[in-house]
Amino acid sequence: MACLVSLSISLFICLVCSQGHALSLNYYEKTCPNAESIVTEVVKDAAKKDNTVPAALLRMHFHDCFIRGCDASVLLNSKGKNSAEKDGPPNKSLHAFYVIDNAKKAVEALCPGVVSCADILASAARDAVVLSGGPYWDVPKGRKDGRISKASETTQMPAPLFNISQLQQSFSQRGGHTIGFSHCSSFQNRIHNFNATHDIDPTLHPSFAASLKSICPNKSGTKNGGTSMDPSSTTFDNTYYKLILQGKSLFSSDQALLTSPKTKDLVSKFATSKETFYEAFSSSMIKMSSITGGQEIRKDCRVVN
Repeated sequence: MACLVSLSISLFICLVCSQGHALSLNYYEKTCPNAESIVTEVVKDAAKKDNTVPAALLRMHFHDCFIRGCDASVLLNSKGKNSAEKDGPPNKSLHAFYVIDNAKKAVEALCPGVVSCADILASAARDAVVLSGGPYWDVPKGRKDGRISKASETTQMPAPLFNISQLQQSFSQRGGHTIGFSHCSSFQNRIHNFNATHDIDPTLHPSFAASLKSICPNKSGTKNGGTSMDPSSTTFDNTYYKLILQGKSLFSSDQALLTSPKTKDLVSKFATSKETFYEAFSSSMIKMSSITGGQEIRKDCRVVN
């Protein structure tokens, strides 16, 4: 679903992601019982007007959770000499922050000072998946919003060219997507000067490699050039796992999943059964979003109280 981080995310959340402190499914039952339904309506409205919103929200949630836990730190604006996470290199292409702003405004009008931005983002990410044809899961709630956001910490984000050991290390304490768009810069290493022996990554299917080279003809790439994650780029499904097995995955980090027996087996299972993938994805998203670390309930998601 997201743009620059591959399906290896969801797979590795399944493998190694650990839980944070206990959250609750009925956290707002007495204080703001309609919070989730309000968020859902805002996300639905935004997605109707812009079909890139679902992918953007899921990616935003992942990028938030990977740094300091799911504390909405990715939503904070830079201030003074501090450059916030959203201005870090991996996050410059994040968008649709306005959707979270609108949801927060609607929730605040009904239940002021009760629902965290982190919980709103977690719920919006679930809604994004459902609106794209993916599975529904109950989102545990009770996260707090963080007060620290540093662009320098975004270097911890896993890169599209990671190998299997780098991915395992990167996801050892953190933990997705199947729809979206990727820029040339994320996969050009596979189609230009791959190594001393091959100009093109030999694991790429020849016709697929030729197609990518026609889209990104030179190593410098074009600023906005790129391609969709898979033929069903606006639908949440298991197509990308099938493409990995065919040598048609975009990223080195995805192809690396076939180099380990354990991850290769999971790729095969997910490619064979959409239901198995959906079940694993839902479970992994609950685990990932339970990594918490905030301290307050922000009034405005872009600034600390």
